[in-house]
Order: sequence, then C-alpha cells, then structure tokens
Amino acid sequence: MKFAFTKMEGIGNDYVYVNCFKEKIERASELAVAVSDRHFGIGSDGLILIKPSEVADFTMEMYNADGSQSEMCGNGIRCVGKYVYDYGLTDKEVVTVETLAGIKELTFRIEGKTDSDRGHVAEVTVDMGAPILTASEVPVTAGIDRVQDMPVTIGEEEYRITCVSMGNPHCVSFIKDVDHFPIETVGPLFENHPMFPRRVNAEFVELVDRSFVKMRVWERGSGETLACGTGACASVVACILNGYTEDEVKIRLLGGDLKIRFDQKKNRVYMTGPAKVVYDGVIDIEL
Repeated sequence: MKFAFTKMEGIGNDYVYVNCFKEKIERASELAVAVSDRHFGIGSDGLILIKPSEVADFTMEMYNADGSQSEMCGNGIRCVGKYVYDYGLTDKEVVTVETLAGIKELTFRIEGKTDSDRGHVAEVTVDMGAPILTASEVPVTAGIDRVQDMPVTIGEEEYRITCVSMGNPHCVSFIKDVDHFPIETVGPLFENHPMFPRRVNAEFVELVDRSFVKMRVWERGSGETLACGTGACASVVACILNGYTEDEVKIRLLGGDLKIRFDQKKNRVYMTGPAKVVYDGVIDIEL
C-alpha cells in the first residue's frame, strides 16, 4: 500500500496523518500497527485519518499504536486542525471535527497572516465538551455512582483515584514525585485492571500549586506517551473536583505544556496548545 502522509506532533504526542480526501486507506487497524513501529515503520503513537463528514467540517478517525481504535485524542485533534488549515482544506479559522466522542469545535490562532499570505496555525483551542463523571459511563465498575478520591489497591500500593471520561476513559491518581514514579510497571496494572471494562488511560499527577501541575500518562494501547490532551483535561477536572486547583491550570507533560480551563457554569473543558508538522513523506508498506 503506497500513500502520502504527514508526521505531526502536539507536545510530543506524535501521529501519522493521512489526508483521505486524496488517499484511499484500507485495513486501517493493521496499518496503524505497521506505521507506528519506531524501528520498521514511520514511528508514532498511532494513525489518524482525516476524512469528510456529513455532520461537521471534517472527521478524525484515530487508531492507537496497537491497532485499537480510540474515541478521541486532544493532541491529535489539534494537529488535525493545523493540517486542514495549513494544507488548504479550509479557509475557516473555526472548524468542527467529528470524532467517536462527538463533534468538537476548534479555534485557530493564526500567525503570519497578511493580505497576500493566509499564514499558519500556531496554536489551537479545542472545546472538549463536558466531562463525564458517572461511573457506568466512564466506564468504571466500582459499585458507586461517581469515582472521586476513591481508595483502590493496584498491585501492592493504595492509590486514591478519580475517574473521568473525556469521550475516552481516564483514571487520575495524585502522587508526590511524578518524575520518579515507576509508570512502566504501574501503568499496565491500571490499564488492564478488571474495574475498567474498556481498559483505561492512567494519569499520575503531582500538584505544584493551585495553577500549575505536572502529569505523566500511560495510554491504553500505546504505553507511556509524551503527552495526552484528553488525559490533561481529565486530570485538571479531577484537580478541580477535589479542590486542589483553580479553574484554569497550566499542566506540564513530558512533551510540553497545555493550558486547560474548566468552565463549571457551562460544564465545558477547553484545551489550548501547539501543533507542529514534523515532515511530509510517501511510504510503500506491505501488510
């Protein structure tokens, strides 16, 4: 299968993007595994297909590095926004994108725009919608309506967890030293714990002050990644619900910083961050 692609990243969360207005992609799940391989493929956290939509401006179809399909990716959707503007698929500076987690609205901050140059997208703000806190809808099996600051033993340690869905499931734990946390052993225990029927993305958060936190993430299907936009949103929601921070927080991930704002009156979460093109290419790959 031969096709053109663009490698993009949002604070280190990197994906292979394919413009399906031009390219025909088959066996996307298998292709995601092949292109994500960092030794024999392109190397990425997964594959994202940009497609037409009947209900929005575009569709984002996302696959993890293990081939599993995911509902939503905050860093990935910012890159979709940059792609559709910078590569001329739209002239709009506010677009809608259909995902398995619903339709998301993206607002672009354009740099370099003049009368003769349409400029480029430097930063994207995504209306991530309302956080889902009902346990059965996250989903998490816990025997209670909402999992907030709930003690649970994972492996041999007790953690206090708050579970949030941003269209995909997240489990947030607060710890003291995130830089030295053994995420490579603890992460898989969270991801595959039987209380999470669709597996889970596990976030480990260190509180610095009321407007700044640090986070590492273990993503289902991909392992530890440099960043997770939905995970950042879920983590800040968990911070606010537990009374740890204000409503707008800078969150530092391994790949960089995001700004997350939770408008509690509107019950909506807004994520702002960069998106970058790494390179364009053409690959001929056998499945």
